[in-house]
Amino acid sequence: MIAEHGIDVPLRDVAAAAGQRNNSAVQYHFGSRDGLIEAIVERRMVALERARLELLAEDEANGASTDPAAFVTMLVAPLLDVPYRDGATHYARFLEQTRRHPAVIDPTRLDTESWVAARIIITRLERSLRHLGPEVRRKRLGSMTTAMFALLADFEGEMSDVDAAGRDVLAREIVDMLVGMLMVPQR
Repeated sequence: MIAEHGIDVPLRDVAAAAGQRNNSAVQYHFGSRDGLIEAIVERRMVALERARLELLAEDEANGASTDPAAFVTMLVAPLLDVPYRDGATHYARFLEQTRRHPAVIDPTRLDTESWVAARIIITRLERSLRHLGPEVRRKRLGSMTTAMFALLADFEGEMSDVDAAGRDVLAREIVDMLVGMLMVPQR
C-alpha cells in the first residue's frame, strides 16, 4: 500500500489490505506508521546484509577493490535479488516512497550491528571518492541514494519477467548510471 499510494496512506487501509477487521491493527502491532516502516525495512535488512557481507568477503578474497563500481554493485545487486526470493513485489517502490524516512536514511542506523555491511561498503565508497571535495562527495552520495531507489523502483515492474541473467544486466545498467553520476569531474 505504501509503495503504491505513498507514505501517507491511511493505516486503516493498510489494515484492511492485510485482512484485518480491526482498523487499529497496524497501531497495535507496530505502534505507529514509523514503527510499520521500520519493521518492513528491518525485515529485509537481515537478508540484504547477509548478501552484502558475502559480496564483501568475495571482494576481500580477490584483493579488496578500490573501484567505486564494485561498491555500488554491492549496494545495488542484493536489492535486485534478495527481497524477491520470498515473493516481495513492491520493495523497491516502497523504498522510493520512504527514502526520506529515518528508517531508510538515518546515518546513525549505519552504526548499528544490523547495518554492518552497508556501513563498510559506504565507508569504502566514500574513500574511493576522495578526489571530490567533502561537500561535493556528500551531495553526490545523497543523490546517488535517491537515484538508486528511483531506478530500482522503475525497473521493479520489469523484474517479474526477468531471470537471474536479466537481473544481472539490470544491475549493471543501474550501477553504470550511478557510478557515472558519482564520478563526473567536479567543476
